[in-house]
Amino acid sequence: MGKIILNNVVVDIPIFNSQGRSLKKTIMGVATGGRIGLTEAGKTMVRSLDNIDLEIGPHERIGLIGHNGAGKSTLLRVFGKVYEPSSGEAIIEGKLGSLIDISLGIDTEATGIENIYLRAALLGIPKHQVDAELDNIIEFTELGGFIEMPVRTYSTGMHMRLAFAVSTMISPDILLMDEWLSVGDQNFQQKAEGRLNGLIERSNILIIASHSRTLIEKCCNRVIWLEHGKIKMDGSPNEVCPCYFS
Repeated sequence: MGKIILNNVVVDIPIFNSQGRSLKKTIMGVATGGRIGLTEAGKTMVRSLDNIDLEIGPHERIGLIGHNGAGKSTLLRVFGKVYEPSSGEAIIEGKLGSLIDISLGIDTEATGIENIYLRAALLGIPKHQVDAELDNIIEFTELGGFIEMPVRTYSTGMHMRLAFAVSTMISPDILLMDEWLSVGDQNFQQKAEGRLNGLIERSNILIIASHSRTLIEKCCNRVIWLEHGKIKMDGSPNEVCPCYFS
């Protein structure tokens, strides 16, 4: 079904070659992001998340808001098991699906069809499922004969259509997104939005980081406001959005 529990989660990220940082950059980092400090060994560390306590259950649609550097992307990476907490406990139960980097694993020397199978394999989608859906995926991409050509011959829009079509084949318990995906021209975007909405409906838990008030209020039933790596506010869109966006 999907469940997330974070108990006192801290994420410290080391900064290498930090001696060359100017005072201005250091001050800006403190103002917009996590706290900068030194370890006992004298290494520079940024505390991206600071004692996060959080529980997310089935059927929740979570919007993550906060200024750049507030910790949204770091928190998404904790949810996706990319980052291990420096301290504390992260319990992530359920099949994960991520639309944060939909081009991951695309081989530009391989054809579009070959890349469908490559990307699907990275997503854990079995070959028999790809075989069954291949014709629909090819039709959705609108790539025509280019589907047999190396991806290096594609335009950026064609590349994104292919990556999007494969990435949205998943049916995860927990779906992670960093902003809403927009791919292709206006006509294709309407198709893409319908496919994306279908994926969201299939997912048990949605977690999306966004700067868009309209998107958050439309898609989410709970909003978490991060500031300096801490949760400043956690509640319904009607409670949190007026406080943050005003």
